[in-house]
Amino acid sequence: MKTLIVIVGPTGVGKTSLCLDIAERLDTYIINADSRQIFKEIPIGTAAPTKEEQKRAKHFFVGKLHINDYYNASMFENEVIGLLDDLFLNKDYIIMSGGSMMYVDAVCNGIDDIPSVDDNIRRQVKSVYETEGLDTIKSKLEELDPEYFSVVDKNNPKRLIHALEICLSTGKTYTSFRTYTKKERPFRIIKIGLNREREELYSRIDKRVDEMIAGGLIEEAWRMYPHRMLNSLNTVGYKELFDYFDGKCTLDEAVFKIKSNTHKYCRKQLTWFKRDKDMRWFAPDNVEEIINYINSFK
Repeated sequence: MKTLIVIVGPTGVGKTSLCLDIAERLDTYIINADSRQIFKEIPIGTAAPTKEEQKRAKHFFVGKLHINDYYNASMFENEVIGLLDDLFLNKDYIIMSGGSMMYVDAVCNGIDDIPSVDDNIRRQVKSVYETEGLDTIKSKLEELDPEYFSVVDKNNPKRLIHALEICLSTGKTYTSFRTYTKKERPFRIIKIGLNREREELYSRIDKRVDEMIAGGLIEEAWRMYPHRMLNSLNTVGYKELFDYFDGKCTLDEAVFKIKSNTHKYCRKQLTWFKRDKDMRWFAPDNVEEIINYINSFK
């Protein structure tokens, strides 16, 4: 039976290394489910697979877009499902891995069929966000869809902006399109979660941040600084360095914030993934145990 092996876990846990080992063992490909590694200009701060790693196994959705390209989980779902139709012609197993919770859920469970946003509306909302700030976006969304506004993460500009775009494009509330209907897939899904002891995970994160700084993250962030209002750059690593460039903190303070905010994000990821009762959890170093688990479905 055609099988999608979904490998998830918090940032820094070791997904890339494990996926490469398994992809080589199964002679297959890796679909990248990371909403930031998809952008070409920011490989250091997103810890995107290197060229050498991509030579070991073919990757999809790495460096596919530019930072000013619009993209969302619904678009990812549609593209991945179409891609899988082709990949399964020659492979029995395909790996999908990443830490972007919405992207993973979109492929595994489907996402509501939200209408496309009119380009003019998108430009208008972007202009409002850039000139008047997030508070104006919040105010407009609360007026047009108070039900969604009451539950949305009000510190997440992407969700607030997208919901407002839908309201303005359709004349209906964003809430009216959210049905939470799970879609059936024509392939089996095996879900594997990776985790480590909290202290070890934090240590790995801190070490990786130091390696990013040494590897050119500051220079990469400076190149992105003129585009800092883009949603694609509203992510840990860049936001803190933008504050440093603006003189709001020292470099040491920015690096400390990158580490602590990444710790916070990994806790959020674990909370989300642990809700899934179909997830089987492993230590990332247990390659043989994970291979045996995959083979048990034959």
